[in-house]
Amino acid sequence: MTDTGTQGDEAAGATDDRPAGAGGIVFFRTKNREQLVAWYTDTVGADVWLEQPGCTILSFEGFRFGFCDGEETEENGILTFVYDDEDAVDAMHEQVSEAAEEEPHVNERYEIYQFFASDPDGRTAEFQTFR
Repeated sequence: MTDTGTQGDEAAGATDDRPAGAGGIVFFRTKNREQLVAWYTDTVGADVWLEQPGCTILSFEGFRFGFCDGEETEENGILTFVYDDEDAVDAMHEQVSEAAEEEPHVNERYEIYQFFASDPDGRTAEFQTFR
């Protein structure tokens, strides 16, 4: 690793000779693409970033994730949405309402304020802020 002079870059594993990138996308197969897209855009506030044949890619503050038509639904993984403060996490708790699995709370181990919810496929969505 090349010394960049900043602790944040070192912690993230950044190097000066790394090719420039445009980020990444996490994809999930689903039987319910239209319902998921509606939930993540209407309820969570994500935007449709790109429509492709059989896939929709969503974006939330630079976090890109996609859902593609499949014969089975992938429920593994956690989609984590990060907010600036606890008030925003509380507002999202109200916004997702019945989908929330718990009340927002402090997680001392990770120094975050968070709660978990389930999307229409049963996949876990986390809403949090760092403390």
